[in-house]
Amino acid sequence: MMEEKIKSLLAEVSDFKAATRQDLESFRLRFISKKGAVTELFESLKQIPADQKKMFGKVLNELKQAAENKFAALSESLESVADSTQIPDLTLPPVPNTVGNLHPLFLTKLRIIEIFERLGFTVEDGPEIEDDWHNFSALNFPENHPAREMQDTFFIEKSATEGGDKLLRTHTSNVQIRLLEKQKPPVRAIMPGRVYRNEAISARAHCFFHQVEAIYVDKNVSFADLKQTLYHFAKEMYGKDIKLRLRPSFFPFTEPSAEIDVTCLICKGDGCVVCKRSGWVEIAGAGMVHPNVLRNCGVDPEEYTGFALGMGIERVTQLRYQVNDLRLYSENDVRFLKQFHTEGTA
Repeated sequence: MMEEKIKSLLAEVSDFKAATRQDLESFRLRFISKKGAVTELFESLKQIPADQKKMFGKVLNELKQAAENKFAALSESLESVADSTQIPDLTLPPVPNTVGNLHPLFLTKLRIIEIFERLGFTVEDGPEIEDDWHNFSALNFPENHPAREMQDTFFIEKSATEGGDKLLRTHTSNVQIRLLEKQKPPVRAIMPGRVYRNEAISARAHCFFHQVEAIYVDKNVSFADLKQTLYHFAKEMYGKDIKLRLRPSFFPFTEPSAEIDVTCLICKGDGCVVCKRSGWVEIAGAGMVHPNVLRNCGVDPEEYTGFALGMGIERVTQLRYQVNDLRLYSENDVRFLKQFHTEGTA
């Protein structure tokens, strides 16, 4: 008797069709609910002789599994039909098409490239993971220079070979060395890219940031060429009323060297946190390429001279858009980033 009932229920489950949610609910109540037919049959197992319980239990489990699978299939079928026939609410207001915009650092990099390309500079790139030779030694850094220490540089691999240590580049000057090694003067190029230094993160500094460095090596290149390049860049980037000053400084890879300041565009020279109340903000370091650097690259310093300069893109962007915290550039806050538009490159 029970065997016939199970076969009848299996056939009923197999043939059941649900056109509406109400039909689906009827199926659930009929077969798989707590008071459904399958549950009743499991209760009836108590009356089955012990030697037959294993057989009937197996068949009942097959019936239960078939009913649950059928219910899942019917549910999925009804959902797909509902999705395909759903009519949108035409009374709702339209959602405007929204497009993203370029990052302010990228916008500034494009503008810097545009200015230098007009002066005949090409754009070069190089590895971010560098060896000690191209990052330090070839640039005339002494072996005991503080920049080589762990507190300033992210070292990846120490090597027994001189100049073979692997590290995250601390400036894009490594690209200058690689360029001079493979190309004879005249060389006139800029090197934009990301650099890394082991510094505390604050409103004025970060452990990774972006630089653009430039180099010009040819016969009879002078400090006057460097000054005119800097004046042209500052006026093109910040406007004709910008003021610029050069302060004597020291860098291992240039001699003579200078640091370049411009009037603070955030406080208009009155003094603020960004300019340390001085009214001036440093944007670059520059100087004439040291003869040792030229020799290390196979260039005769008796025949060729050159200048090099480097600037932080974050600092240039900070003045360009009056942003007073470098951390904003890397936090990916859409409220901050959406304020910048591609027309800013013009």
